[in-house]
Amino acid sequence: MQTPVIVGVAQLEQRIADYTDGKEPADLMIDAVRAAAADSSNPGILKDATSVRVIRGIWPYKNPGRYVADALDLPNAESVLTPFGGNYVQTVTNHSCLDIQAGTHEVVIVTGAECGNMQAKARRAGTRPEWQKLKGTPDRMIGEDKPMGHEYEIAAGIQAPIQFYPIFETALRHALGHGIEEHQQHIARLWAGFSAVAADNPHAWIRNRLSAEEIGTPGPNNRPVSFPYPKFMNSNNNVDQAAALILCSTEKAKALGIPESQWIYPQVGTDAHDHLYVSNRDTLYESPAIRLAGRRALELAGLAPEDLDQLDVYSCFPVAVQVAARELGLSLTRPLTVTGGLTFAGGPLNNYVMHSIARTVDLLREQPGGTALVTANGGYLTKHAFGVYGTEPPSQPFQHEDLQAAVDALPQREVVRDVATTATVEGYAVMYGARGPEVAHLACRLDGGERTWANCRDADTLGAMIHEEFCGRSVRVADTVATF
Repeated sequence: MQTPVIVGVAQLEQRIADYTDGKEPADLMIDAVRAAAADSSNPGILKDATSVRVIRGIWPYKNPGRYVADALDLPNAESVLTPFGGNYVQTVTNHSCLDIQAGTHEVVIVTGAECGNMQAKARRAGTRPEWQKLKGTPDRMIGEDKPMGHEYEIAAGIQAPIQFYPIFETALRHALGHGIEEHQQHIARLWAGFSAVAADNPHAWIRNRLSAEEIGTPGPNNRPVSFPYPKFMNSNNNVDQAAALILCSTEKAKALGIPESQWIYPQVGTDAHDHLYVSNRDTLYESPAIRLAGRRALELAGLAPEDLDQLDVYSCFPVAVQVAARELGLSLTRPLTVTGGLTFAGGPLNNYVMHSIARTVDLLREQPGGTALVTANGGYLTKHAFGVYGTEPPSQPFQHEDLQAAVDALPQREVVRDVATTATVEGYAVMYGARGPEVAHLACRLDGGERTWANCRDADTLGAMIHEEFCGRSVRVADTVATF
């Protein structure tokens, strides 16, 4: 049985003045892989790679792994791709460790890139970047696409992260018993801590440190997006970033003369997803999958939360961090990121966690004996993966568990539509347009415990929802229209 180690990591940022200036994502992946090979202290490691694994992104590529492999002169390497999901970097890392442990592969390349900044510049110019299609079919898929939008959610027009996560945030606020201003200050302080970490991260996209007041106060540079979140509380997809990891067996690392100071041991990996439809979840401010899979990862590693030297909690929105911290028993007063999070370090969509793993590796190399936990999240606080890392060989071979059966056994709440009844507001989001608040999306609970979805467009009510607590209030719902 082989022992997997990460021996090479790299992160790249591309800052361009015009959308025609930079490289497209596939070429950034190649650069990142070569940089990771150089980081390993033996660039020749690439010739022994037998699998190139790419995290799917917002680009037209059908088989990017083959393109990367060909550029690296690896004609016989398998090409691997994933579905969409911020969980898949950690999931692929887990699978890669299992493959190396079983002897299926000796050297595995994992890479990904996004050019959201280039795409944004092209949109402003009224066009789009001309990227290759990279046709073909991957040799292997890790993961499968699963529908995460319930038909009743879609019917109410609620199907984007910037709609769901604010609903979760207001539901959590109500569960905590916080006032609106109290909670806004609470999450602004939390995010200011992330900004402080980004200021010291050489790979962060936004390195100027922002105060809690700057983050929490809407203004010209911090426009309201979806209450309770202004821009600086949203994931920042407007980045051109790439990353790569190189994993191999300790036997191969020794044969290649890679110094053990470069080795970081993946010790444990776990995976699970919550009920795929938000509609069916028991509450909107908890995650049984994080609780079961995350705590199991720590248990298998023989660690308590306070034992962790480094920690990166997936941070697309403040509520994601708070829910994970509550489920894992983490204090919000300790650093919860090594990068600065998706707002400040950068949110290259599904590939963020590759940056958090790479940064974790860099920090652990400076801390002999250290341990770390990386969490990953995809969808609407839906799909989760966890990895425990350390500088020392684990006491047992790499361990992996899938906790899905335990999550699936939990109750599912019924959801109804086209009702005309009185309900109670569970959570809500106020969505902004160019002229101010346009619509509020509400999750509502009926007296029988069923959930339904509704929208409110009354201007006076929208204004009140920003300053007054509407969770817990009675609302009249008729054909997805909410009236108070």
